[in-house]
Amino acid sequence: MKLVSWNVNGLRACLKKGFLDVFHELDADIFAIQETKMDESLFEELPDFEGYEKVMNGAEKKGYSGTLVYYRIPAKGIIKDIKGDPSNEGRVITIDFDDFYFVNAYVPNSKEGLLRLPFRMEWEDALRKHLKGLDKKKPVIYTGDLNVAHEEIDLKNPDSNHQNAGFSDEERSKFQTLLDAGFADTFRSLYPDTVKYSWWSYRFHAREKNIGWRIDYFIVSNRILSKVNDSMIYEEIEGSDHCPIGLEIGL
Repeated sequence: MKLVSWNVNGLRACLKKGFLDVFHELDADIFAIQETKMDESLFEELPDFEGYEKVMNGAEKKGYSGTLVYYRIPAKGIIKDIKGDPSNEGRVITIDFDDFYFVNAYVPNSKEGLLRLPFRMEWEDALRKHLKGLDKKKPVIYTGDLNVAHEEIDLKNPDSNHQNAGFSDEERSKFQTLLDAGFADTFRSLYPDTVKYSWWSYRFHAREKNIGWRIDYFIVSNRILSKVNDSMIYEEIEGSDHCPIGLEIGL
C-alpha cells in the first residue's frame, strides 16, 4: 500500500503548477492534502479521479487552511475535526479503514512571536487524545504538515531558529510526547542520520540553496512500524513551498 501527503499551499494554485501530473505519477492508494484554501462550498470544484473517493474538510474562513483526502480503498467511516477543537479551521480528517485508522492533519502554525502557541498547545493535546483513542481500537497512520521540526537535524539552521515558530521547545516537546504515547516517526526511524527537508521558504532562494525544514511526517503506531517498507520525501517535486512525502507499508 502506498500513501502520499502534500501541503499544496492552495489547491487551485497547485493545479496550475502540475498537481494532476504529480497525482497520477505517484499513484497512491491514499493521497492526503493540506492547506487546500477551499471551503465546503467549493467541493464540486475539486478534481475527480477514476477509482477514488474524496472527502474534504474546509475552514469556516474562506481561502484558509483546509484538508482533503483521495482514497481508493473501501472506507468504513469518516470523522471530521477532533473533540476539543472549536476553531472550525478544517484541520483534521480521520478515515476508518478495515485494518487501520488514517488521520490527515494540518497542525496550526504558532505564528511569528509564538502568538498562537497557547492555542497550538491545546490543539496538540486534543489531537494526541484523539490519536490515542483510535489506537486503542486499531493501528493508526497519522500524516500531514505538522508544523514542527523535531530535532536539529530536521532544519538547516537550528541555532538561529531556536524558539521561532516550528522550532520552539514547547512544540518539539509536544511532538516527543506524542511519540512517547506509542507512535513512531517513520522517516527518522528508517533514516536516523539522513538530512532531507519537506518545506522551504519562498524567500532568499531557500529551495535553490536547500535551506529547508522537515515538518511533514508519516507517523504510525509503534506496533506496525515493522510493516513500513519505506518512508519517502519527494524533494524534487515542485508546485508548492512543500514537497510531497510518501509511505509504503504492508497491512
